[in-house]
Amino acid sequence: MAKNPSSFPEHVELSGQDLVLRDWTEADLPAMPGLFDHPDIAYWTPFVSPFDAAAARARLDRARQLRREGSAILLAITADGGAPMGEVMLRRAPEGTELGYAVSPAFRGQGLAARAVRVMASYAFEHLAAEQVILELEAENAASVAVAARAGFRLLDMPLITGEEKGRPYALQTWGLDRP
Repeated sequence: MAKNPSSFPEHVELSGQDLVLRDWTEADLPAMPGLFDHPDIAYWTPFVSPFDAAAARARLDRARQLRREGSAILLAITADGGAPMGEVMLRRAPEGTELGYAVSPAFRGQGLAARAVRVMASYAFEHLAAEQVILELEAENAASVAVAARAGFRLLDMPLITGEEKGRPYALQTWGLDRP
């Protein structure tokens, strides 16, 4: 558990929903390009593309920096604490406690994203005293909208978040899950 509201524990491992969410490690670096170097991930997420060995190193370093700053935790999604299948993120932001995820196309169709989001949301409610967690999704991303619905989130009556990233415009809807 965090020592104060602005910090995260040095190591995090969460279990539930037949998953283990764990810290990224040096041993994961070779697997990360195979997980995240995909046009679908490049299009819908802020992950860099191409996602190569240098991008993997930068992602691991960034995950560690965000943890030290107390602003976010990025965890590998695994079945048993072993090989990663994707990533789930929890970020503290002015607009609230935000979750995000990316599952490798090789592991889709198993409900990993919805299960990982539920586990991370439980962590936010139980250990960070979050009253609500949010997902920010593009309405056109049908797979992510389905994940939000399966995980129990509801579309909130909030203005769209608009911007441009990687040379394309986006409009994000905000989905929320309240503390049980």
